Amino acid sequence: MKTTFFLSILLSTVSLFIEAQQALPISKEEFLAKVQAENSSLKISEQTVLEAKGDYRQTNAVFLPNVSISHTAFSTDNPVFAFGSKLNQGVFSEADFDVNKLNRPESVENFTTTIQFEQPLINVDGFYQRRAAKMKLQASEFQSDFQKKTVQLEAEKTYMMLQLAYKAISVLEKAKATALENKKTTTHYFEQGMLLQADVLDVEVRLNEIENQLDQANSNLKNVSDYLNFLMNESEYKILLPSDALEPTSVSLADFENLPTDRADIKALETASLAYKKMNQSDKLSFLPTLNAFGNYELFDSQLFQGASNSYFVGAQLKWDILQGSKRFGKTQKSKAEYDKSVLQFEQYVTKSQIELNKAKRAVQDAQNKLERAITARNQSEEALRIRTDRFREGLEKTSDVLQSETQYAQKQLDYYQTVFEYNFACTYLKFLTN
Repeated sequence: MKTTFFLSILLSTVSLFIEAQQALPISKEEFLAKVQAENSSLKISEQTVLEAKGDYRQTNAVFLPNVSISHTAFSTDNPVFAFGSKLNQGVFSEADFDVNKLNRPESVENFTTTIQFEQPLINVDGFYQRRAAKMKLQASEFQSDFQKKTVQLEAEKTYMMLQLAYKAISVLEKAKATALENKKTTTHYFEQGMLLQADVLDVEVRLNEIENQLDQANSNLKNVSDYLNFLMNESEYKILLPSDALEPTSVSLADFENLPTDRADIKALETASLAYKKMNQSDKLSFLPTLNAFGNYELFDSQLFQGASNSYFVGAQLKWDILQGSKRFGKTQKSKAEYDKSVLQFEQYVTKSQIELNKAKRAVQDAQNKLERAITARNQSEEALRIRTDRFREGLEKTSDVLQSETQYAQKQLDYYQTVFEYNFACTYLKFLTN
């Protein structure tokens, strides 16, 4: 009987090994590296940063000139335009002072090339808008960094789920082998008249339960593998095999007392709040006058792209919008409210983050205590199963008691690995909250 039992376990192990051979081995380090390099969410986050960079570059207009070139062509017999065009082209003569020519001029062709520029000199509110745009850029960079850490946390959790899926399959495969051995033993005793038909049926029911659980475990393995492939942005979804074992980690809670103020998400909110402050300051300073220089250089001719005559025009404009209805007052009030709201949101977020950190530390402690009890329960259930199995083979134990012990042992093994997963993730999450 012992030979048959070990043979059943060996066959189950070989079957699991063959399936593992068809899977693609991957280490945790390799997986996390691929996620950081190829994950779609991270690529989207990078584009968000580039959008913010584009907004910031637009504020260069605060101190850089605006230059444009245009070429205009027209033909006219309008007295005013005809007179001015000849003056611009430098072809006006005494004969053109003839009253008839002035009132009814011949058609005049004019081609003008204009180079025009505008140079901001003093635009105080614009400088504050530029500072606000830079802070928004920094906030988006902080948020992108936090997104990377969030995706990494999700990746680590999913990798641990993959480890757990294989452990569950391994436990259930061994439970199936045990159930098959029990079925052979029970059938043998039944044929000898030592057991009832009900005992054989109980064993078969237990075997069916294990097979159902095994089917679900294999489906769960494929689901987790699919999600890992998704996180790596893989086009071909393969069954993955973790190279790292699912073993308990350890952390010292003394190292995680305080909430770090330099955490990326906290810095993102803080910087965004400062950006709102700069925008409010910009709205307040929009009441001040602005000073801008301007000018143009023009080339005139009656032929296309010739430019026989030229002229320039330069100047400066000091502009002060005294009153724009109540528009600026309302805009300033709105930006002040946005800034005050951002400050309140930041303070609320920090408080909630501290609460979350305290909760995470308690979760680690609870998971550690649960892990210790799970180890004890697993060892006790294993010993109970060994005793009942030996007594059953000697005819001193009921079939139902053996089945109960076997079910309990399998469940305690699954509980142990589930607790290891919970403990490891609790530790990982605590590290995530404290960088």
